[in-house]
This record gives sequence, structure tokens and C-alpha cells, in this order.
Amino acid sequence: MNQKLKVALKFVIEGKEYETYDQYKTGAELKQLGGIPLATELYLSISKPYKDELIENDKEVDLARPETEYFFVKKKLYFTINKAAFTWYKQYIRGVQIRELGKIDADELIYLAIERPFEDELIGDDDKVDLARPGKEHFFSKEQPCDFTIIVNATPKAWKEKTISFEQVVVLAFGVINNRPETGYTVTYSRGVEPKPEGTMVKGSIVKVKNKMIFDVTATDKS
Repeated sequence: MNQKLKVALKFVIEGKEYETYDQYKTGAELKQLGGIPLATELYLSISKPYKDELIENDKEVDLARPETEYFFVKKKLYFTINKAAFTWYKQYIRGVQIRELGKIDADELIYLAIERPFEDELIGDDDKVDLARPGKEHFFSKEQPCDFTIIVNATPKAWKEKTISFEQVVVLAFGVINNRPETGYTVTYSRGVEPKPEGTMVKGSIVKVKNKMIFDVTATDKS
């Protein structure tokens, strides 16, 4: 059981210093502090000629011993996402984990950089990448090409942008937009992007586009 102390105890995990008032910490608690996955092997550094000690998740370590305790992971893998450096503790990483770490938008594509003359490899969210291969893996993201079909007044229309404006919808519906004061337009949409898949557009407004999104446009004469 942990004993609360009056003096903070210092220890180091992966080169970063921590303090605690608990005399004992389990392997799981140490990993949580260091941001290390529970399935990763954590070691306590021991002076030679003795071997470093493997700390299991349920193993309690006495941090009140005379010398500062140093904990480390033997197997670390390094890679980059959009030129930012990351460390991983498992052999494989999934595309969705790369997306989360790199804060990559859902509508962007992720690629693994491959040396020329070969093409870069497209990584899907469910794909697994082996980080233990020779060299450091470099991932990058880029915008997904837009190739939508939207339905305007029951007619399919090709659209190649992520967004569409009120004015652009009107032009798709009628070929031109009449700017006379007595002419008005009503634009509604459905099957759109969450969290607001349906609604009404007004002059100057813009909405995100989704494939098979539906727009209904009517023109009114105020004269």
C-alpha cells in the first residue's frame, strides 16, 4: 500500500523527472504517468553487473530508496507525421492512430513516404504499418481530391469543391443568378454534413458538401 510522505520523492521515466508523495508506485501507475501503453515492457535501471529489472503492471516499486530510480523502455520506435517527431512503443501502428496523433482531419488522406522511383503508400484508417522495419517511417497528409455528385432540383450535378455557397447553388439550379431587388431565392438542403445535415441557406452563406447531398432551390418574384 502507498504511504503518504511529507517529502516528495523524485524519480525519472524515460528521461523526464517526476515527483510523488507516495512511497510505492505500481508499474501500471508509472506507465500512466509516462504516457506509456500498458502492454509495453518497462524496466528499472540497475547498476552493473546486475540486470535491469522488468517492472510488471502490478509490481510495486519502493521509491523511497536512497538513490533516484530511473525507469525506461528498451524498445522505442521513432517516426514523423507531417515532419513532427513521435515515439511509439509497439511494432505496429494503425492509420487511425496516425490520424489521431497528427491531428489530421477526417477528410484528408494519409501517406507513407516511399523513396523514388516508387509511389508513396496510401494508409487507410484500418491499415497497420510495421514501424520496426529498417529506417524511420515518415507519414504525411494531403487533401483528398473532391469529386462529388450533388442533387440540385432533382438533377445530378458534378461538384469538385469541399464547400458550396448560396450563390453557387442558385447558379447550378438556374444557370445564372438574378440580382434584381424584386427577385429572391430560397435554398434548402438535406443529406448534408453532420452535425447539421439539413437546413436553409441565405445570401452569402456557405455549407460543406457531401456526396449525394440534396439542394432544393426556388425563385420568387416580389414585384
